[in-house]
Amino acid sequence: MATEKGYRKDLALEKGLPSNLDAERFVLGSILLDDSLFPEVAGLLGPDDFALDKHRRIFRAMGELKQAAGPIDRVTLADLLHRKGQLESVDGLGYLVSLDEGLPQIANLESYCRIVREKADLRRIVFAGQKLMDRALLAEESPEEILRDAQAGLLAMSDAGRRSGLASAEDILLGYPGGMQRFLNPSPECGGLATGFARFDEMTGGLHPGDLVVVAGRPGMGKTALALNVAAHAAGKGKPVAIFSLEMSKESLLARLLCAQARMDVHKFRCGFVNADERRRLMVTANALCEAPLFVDESTMPTALDVHAKLRRLKLARGALGLAVVDYLQLMQSAKKLENRQQEVAHLSRSFKLMAKDLEVPILLLSQLSRGPETRPGDRRPILADLRESGAIEADADVVAFVFREEVYKPDREDLRGLAELIVAKQRNGPTGTVNLVFLRQFTRFENRTADLEDGRLPLE
Repeated sequence: MATEKGYRKDLALEKGLPSNLDAERFVLGSILLDDSLFPEVAGLLGPDDFALDKHRRIFRAMGELKQAAGPIDRVTLADLLHRKGQLESVDGLGYLVSLDEGLPQIANLESYCRIVREKADLRRIVFAGQKLMDRALLAEESPEEILRDAQAGLLAMSDAGRRSGLASAEDILLGYPGGMQRFLNPSPECGGLATGFARFDEMTGGLHPGDLVVVAGRPGMGKTALALNVAAHAAGKGKPVAIFSLEMSKESLLARLLCAQARMDVHKFRCGFVNADERRRLMVTANALCEAPLFVDESTMPTALDVHAKLRRLKLARGALGLAVVDYLQLMQSAKKLENRQQEVAHLSRSFKLMAKDLEVPILLLSQLSRGPETRPGDRRPILADLRESGAIEADADVVAFVFREEVYKPDREDLRGLAELIVAKQRNGPTGTVNLVFLRQFTRFENRTADLEDGRLPLE
């Protein structure tokens, strides 16, 4: 049986496999008639998209001739195949001559390529399905492993099928949501998803689709609390939000969300010391959360592929995604077997950036920091070099922000109580700097400083 990449000699002869041999011949024949067409075809097709082995050999040889800056015609092609010992395997010079037989005078090359590509995709789906069935019948692996690999293969096929071409400035402007006028509109309103933190939204323009936003900090600084504040604000505005919690159960996470939004003391709530007014606030908040498009996943050891698949399904179900939160990177594992943890974290980081771009959603990825801040004398504020286990996190992220509360290191200082900083250490498309916030420990909630709101910096809707 043929596998995804290990094709038999002539796939078209296998019963039931989709193919269109005329379209394949017309693609190759069009190149022989005009070798300037090869780059156009190579941008749409690869050798493995052809069903017949001889067509794959011919296309590869054409690529070698083009790479050597030589002409592509019957003579040069036959000569190269002869030197490679492959001329007989493609049925000789006679077959090369016949490739353009029946080719219309006005060739529709793009349509031929599309047909070849579609048939190739159908064959790959057949191979993936057969491989999945074989592994299930052998029962040598767990269902989770088989399903994870199947999802990876299907996602790879989907990504490979989207071979985006070059776009002109006109294409980009006219294709922008709202058209050219919206793109050129100098209005200062937030173009991305508002977080509810006025100074941060002012600095970043909100969280934009396709952006990987890394929020990092030492344990106890409030990374999760900040992320939940942002998630609740977005969901409250009707934006579908998915939270992947690797550290907390969904019940614990919901309890923190409830307390933060209702301004309820978390400890009192857990101990059951709730008075009538607090119970009323909790009920109002719970009803609001039930109506909000907020979704929680508590899988203990998910891979980036698991997250990708669940987000894709949610986007299909809801029609759009507003935000994805992953808490946190260092608790995840890579589906790929890599040499060390640094490579694994780098692979995960890159996967989340590609995921954000593919799904057109901002991903808020929480990350631990190394012990660097504790070992530095004086200023304990984190820097980019403190990102734990991989410098690739910094490279992949569009925004890197550190949560810092000096009161954690100086608990006896009353003047530091409740003061927090969100340090934007990297921003690919904007300035860096520090956003001062207030942290209400009893509610596990971050808020804007009163001074920022009095200056007219209202949270963006």
